[in-house]
Amino acid sequence: MRADALRLLGCVRIATARQMAQVITAEDRDGRSYVRRAMKELAELGLAETNGKDGKHQIWNLTAAGQKALADGNELPPRPKAGTGAKAVRAGFGPHGVAVTDTILAYTDTVLAGGREYLTDWQVEVNHAIKEIGLSFNTDAVLAVPTKTSEVRLFEIDNGTMSQARLAKEVWDYERYAGHRVWEGARGTNGRTFPFWQRHRYTRSERFPRLHVVLAGKEEHLLDNRRQALTADVKGITIAVWVNTLPRLKRGELWYEIGVDDPDRRRDRYPEPVGR
Repeated sequence: MRADALRLLGCVRIATARQMAQVITAEDRDGRSYVRRAMKELAELGLAETNGKDGKHQIWNLTAAGQKALADGNELPPRPKAGTGAKAVRAGFGPHGVAVTDTILAYTDTVLAGGREYLTDWQVEVNHAIKEIGLSFNTDAVLAVPTKTSEVRLFEIDNGTMSQARLAKEVWDYERYAGHRVWEGARGTNGRTFPFWQRHRYTRSERFPRLHVVLAGKEEHLLDNRRQALTADVKGITIAVWVNTLPRLKRGELWYEIGVDDPDRRRDRYPEPVGR
């Protein structure tokens, strides 16, 4: 159980005993006591720690030593820049991280049919940046599971703490990222332009990865209002955007499609880079 807890925290970064029991044991509430004992033992070994709470529930994360133990054991794909999440929890962002973990577990259970082997295909807090245009943002979670239509899926989780305008801006930032093109070719030749993301980030993807926006942190009717407002705010966007509420996702209900991938219209919207 200690090893399972280490692996899970290595994937999702922070989690409560409830979330870990959901994955590690099949005993739901009773399983939490087993997890708590395991986490206490990991803390005594200096491999895990708690830096805050989500309500009454302690939030756990790995220490640097815990991350090193996972890396030394080849338990996860190399993630050299991954943080432990401790600073975010101490700064008060623990509930948002818990919502991210809830999203990962719900999506794994409902969309991926409970395929626990897919948990190692998730990464959290993945930076997307293009220095030339001053664009930089972190995606809450990225799932890399090869499929026929898209090898990567992007996830933004709003825990009800940001303004509607800021949420819409974060979604539009993905279109800016998808629309930026780079020029390639030897000096003095015509060369060609390619999408930045296709050359430098998601080289195996035929289309820009679909963005999934998950709304949480409020009563469900308020989340539905937020979804409707976001739909209006991103009207005309040229990337694929699906939105759902966390309660609906946990129940396995359908997503709302509020944006369609349109690379031709996206190319018209963003200027071509100047050749060398």
